[in-house]
Amino acid sequence: MADGWAQDYPSKPIRYIVPSSAGSAVDTIGRIVAGGLGEIFGQQVIVDNRAGAGGNIGAAIAAKTPPDGYTLLQVNNNHATNVTLYRNLGYDLVRDFAPVTQLALSPYVIVVHPSLPVKSVGDLIKLAKARPGAINYASAGVGSGTFMAAELFKSQAGVDMVHVPYVGGGPALTSVIAGETVVYGAPLSTALPQIRQGRLRPLGLTTTRRLSLLPDYPTVAETVPGYEFNAWAGILVPAKTPKETIAAIHDAVISALNRPDVSKRLTDLGYVVVAGQPDELAAYIKSEIAKMAKLIRDNNLTAK
Repeated sequence: MADGWAQDYPSKPIRYIVPSSAGSAVDTIGRIVAGGLGEIFGQQVIVDNRAGAGGNIGAAIAAKTPPDGYTLLQVNNNHATNVTLYRNLGYDLVRDFAPVTQLALSPYVIVVHPSLPVKSVGDLIKLAKARPGAINYASAGVGSGTFMAAELFKSQAGVDMVHVPYVGGGPALTSVIAGETVVYGAPLSTALPQIRQGRLRPLGLTTTRRLSLLPDYPTVAETVPGYEFNAWAGILVPAKTPKETIAAIHDAVISALNRPDVSKRLTDLGYVVVAGQPDELAAYIKSEIAKMAKLIRDNNLTAK
């Protein structure tokens, strides 16, 4: 284990900022990881939901906290997107934070409310082209993974759908279940239970190949060649956090992810556990920033 633990860290509860609403995919993975981390550390790891502005509110709060290891920020697709999408973030994703580790990857799935008369991705494209601007889709806000997954689909499928943003993935998912909106690019981890209960109809996974977990689920790419979009999550801490403290947090997170109960809960939800090094997360974030910047610029997306 890292030397940080030998220096009485942690000696008090740790704040784990999740920049999304309770019930969202981001929140779900955060609570699983925080629970495992708390057991490893022998201290409370308290999830603090700070939803809004595509994850910017939570990140801005975390950036201003003391670099002492007692505030962790869970980041995801949103944060790489926001670098290009928003002019004034209130923080710098690379300069104001230090990486700890990537947590997991998860595909998305395009789902619809059962009342929508479509059974496949091809059906949705035909309906959307026949009724341009008449079909709406939910998202967890501009810049969120749910927003970018849908916008990428719109761009590559050549369809026009109306965006209805919500403050977080939980409310967005609820809106589709209730029929307030009818299309959603949902993280598989949160959509799967609703699909199994018949509340949502799956049309296509956002992976390039079908999953062994769900072999009967087609991919969007089978109808829209080249389409791919995955969710990811990682942990950052404020910049200038001592290296030995980062090492202690990293070792504890890896230990938590390797616990059979934690890894099973994540894989059962459709996540692929990724337990990497800090520099690997830093490189991944930079590559995601570049990829999302291209999507945003090519399609003239803005944070309205």
